[in-house]
Amino acid sequence: MKERSFQIDVNLKEITKHRTETLPIACYETTIRENINGYIPLHWHEEIQLVVVLKGEAIFQINENKRAVKEGNALFINSGCLHMAEEKKQSNCVYICLNVLPHLFLSQELYTTYGYPYVKAPHLSYIFIDRTKGWGKSIIESILKVNELLNEKAPFFEIDITTQLTMLWKNLVSHAFQQTHPKTNTLKNERMKRMLNWIHENYKEKITLDDIARSGQLSRSECCRYFKRILHTTPISYITEYRVQKSLLLLLEEEASVTNVAYAVGFNSTSYFIDQFKKVMKITPFVYQQERRGKS
Repeated sequence: MKERSFQIDVNLKEITKHRTETLPIACYETTIRENINGYIPLHWHEEIQLVVVLKGEAIFQINENKRAVKEGNALFINSGCLHMAEEKKQSNCVYICLNVLPHLFLSQELYTTYGYPYVKAPHLSYIFIDRTKGWGKSIIESILKVNELLNEKAPFFEIDITTQLTMLWKNLVSHAFQQTHPKTNTLKNERMKRMLNWIHENYKEKITLDDIARSGQLSRSECCRYFKRILHTTPISYITEYRVQKSLLLLLEEEASVTNVAYAVGFNSTSYFIDQFKKVMKITPFVYQQERRGKS
C-alpha cells in the first residue's frame, strides 16, 4: 500500500493507520515527493519506526541529528522522537515504513528486561542499519518479510509476523544498541514538543516570540537556540511555514479564495501571505489551486 500523506494532530503526533485488528502495527510504502508538502513534516509517535529505503536517498532528522539513508539501507527511530524526512537531490526517494508499538516486539515477561530500558534510553534516538553488516541485512529482511506477510495475509500470518519482530529486536539488542550515539536531553525534547504544540494550537492568532518561549518555560534567547539547534530555523519562520502548510488543504476547497484562506491561517495581509507562500512552495497560491484541482 502506498501512503501519499498522513495526519498529524496539534501535538505533532502522527495518527497511524493500523493494518490489522489483531496486531496494531502499520506498514506502508511512501514516496516522499508525493506528500502534499513535498517532504515528510516533523512529527512523532509512540510506535517505534523502522524504515527501509527502496529507491533514491533520504535525509532524516531525528531530534537534533540528521542522517542520510541510501537505497538498500534502513533506520530505527525510537518511540517518542521528533523526526522528519526529505529526499536528497531529486532522487525520487521511496521507502517502506514499519511502525510497531514497543511491547509487540517481545512477550511481557521479556519486555521489562530487553525492551523497556532501550525504548526509554534518552541517548538512543536512532540507529542506522547498514545492509552490508550481517545483523543489518537480517533486520532489513525481517522488515520486508513483515510487509509481505501483511499484504498476503496467509493463514496464521500474525504468528509469523510476531516471530519476525522478535528476531528483529534480538538483532537490535545484541548488535545495534551497543553502538554509541549522540546524547539527547529528554527534557529538551519535551520542551520542544510543548512549544510546537502551543504554536499548532494558536497559529490562527497573533503570536510573539515571548508567547512561544513562555510555553516552553524558556527565555527568548534560549527559545531561539532550541529552534536553530533542532529545526535549523527561527521560531517566526517556523510559524510562517506552518501557516502556509495549513493553507494547502484550504486552497483545495472549491469556493476557497486566497484572501479568506490567508486570514483563516493567521496572516493579516493577503499580499504578505502570497509572498510567503511563494517562498515556501516556490509557486503562487493561485497556481497551486489550479494545479491541484486539475489533478482531482
